[in-house]
Amino acid sequence: MFGIGGGELFFIIMVVLMLFGSDRIPEIARTLGKGMKQLKNATNEIKSEINKSADMNDIKRTFTDLGSDVNRTGGNITTDINQEINKVKEDIEDASGPIKRIR
Repeated sequence: MFGIGGGELFFIIMVVLMLFGSDRIPEIARTLGKGMKQLKNATNEIKSEINKSADMNDIKRTFTDLGSDVNRTGGNITTDINQEINKVKEDIEDASGPIKRIR
């Protein structure tokens, strides 16, 4: 366990008992347990924030791509409509050319 032998573990327990006494060891264990729990909760919150941030970046990227596609498509449609309008103008000028000369 953790690279510590049985004799070494026993020695550490004895030193802790002598330093803190048997009355304070449960209190120290509770405090360490609460600290570990808070650390675990903080770690989980950080992980969830990172995941949310990654999801938001994906959503933003999707909207940006969608917006550029819409702009590109809108530009193509505008170009096509302008070409058709110019063709109709040319046809009208071709048809009205002889009529204008007759007057």
